[in-house]
Amino acid sequence: MSKTFASQADLEEKQVSFTKLSDNAYAYTAEGDPNTGVIVGDDAVMVIDTQATPVMAQDVVRRIREVTDKPIRYVVLSHYHAVRVLGASGYAPQHIIASRDTYDLIVERGEQDKASEIGRFPRLFRNVESVPPGLTWPTITFEGRMSIWLGKLEVQLIQLGRGHTKGDTVAWLPAQKILFSGDLVEFDATPYAGDAYFKDWPQTLDKLAALQPRALVPGRGAALTTPEAVAQGLAGTRSFIADMHASVQAGVAAGKDLNTVYRETYAALKPKYGHWVIFDHCLPFDVTRCFDEVSQYPDPRIWTAERDVAMWKALES
Repeated sequence: MSKTFASQADLEEKQVSFTKLSDNAYAYTAEGDPNTGVIVGDDAVMVIDTQATPVMAQDVVRRIREVTDKPIRYVVLSHYHAVRVLGASGYAPQHIIASRDTYDLIVERGEQDKASEIGRFPRLFRNVESVPPGLTWPTITFEGRMSIWLGKLEVQLIQLGRGHTKGDTVAWLPAQKILFSGDLVEFDATPYAGDAYFKDWPQTLDKLAALQPRALVPGRGAALTTPEAVAQGLAGTRSFIADMHASVQAGVAAGKDLNTVYRETYAALKPKYGHWVIFDHCLPFDVTRCFDEVSQYPDPRIWTAERDVAMWKALES
C-alpha cells in the first residue's frame, strides 16, 4: 500500500478547548478530533457524544466539574459510530438516549463497526481496554422528536433527516438557539460519509439551517459561535457532499469503475478540501459509499475490519 492504512499513522495529540456558548452550553473540541457537547440545566447535565473510551471521557468530566457539580444524568448519542458512543460508561449516566434508527443500527452492525473503527484510527481510542465488554445500548429511544427538561431548560432531540447516517440526532436549545449537530455538520474537517445518504444529506442540512441557530457545535472542528460562522460551516459541509456526489455520479454515468472514479474524485476535491482534517483518511470510504449509493446500494453496506483493509488496498495500492 502506498499510504499507511486509514489513520494508523496519525499519532499527534490535539489541543483541547472547552468553549462556553451560554450559561448552559459548552463545546469540548480538539482541533478536528470528535467533539462532545455539554448542556448544564437547572438540576442536571446532559452530554452529547461521549468520546471513544471511558478514560477519554474523564477529561470531559473534568471540564464539566470546573463549571458545575450537578449530576451528569443524560448521555445523548447523535448516531451509532463507536468513536461517539463507547465512552458512555465514563459518565455513569442515568439514561442513554438515541433515536430508534440509531438503536437499530447498533443491533445490525454495532460489533462490526466497533472493530472497524478501532482498527482505522487507534489514536482516537486511547486506553481502549477501559471500554466495557459488549456495546453501548440506549436506555431511551425516540422517533422523530422528543424533549428532555433539565429543570426549566428544554432540550429538543430531533431527527431532521438522513445524512451522516440514517439515525442522526441533533440537540437543540430553542430558547437560546444553540444547536449540537453531531456529524451532520463539520467545520474545516472532512465529513466521513462511509455510512451516509448523499441524496438526503443536503435537504437535511436545509432543515437544520431553517432552525436559524446562532451558535452550533459541529461533529468535528471549532465551535461556531456566530450566525455567520454557522452559515460557513453549513455551506462547507453542503458543498463537500454535493461536489463528492456530482463527481461520483458523473463517473458512474460514464461507465467508469470504482478505482477510476476514486482517482478522479480525489483529484477533483483535493484542491478545495485537501487541507481539511482527515481528508486522506475519509476519501476512500466516502467515494466507496457514494459509488455504492449511485450504482446499486441505496442503504450503506456494513464496514468490517476486513472490508476496510480490502477497500484500502484496492484504492490506495
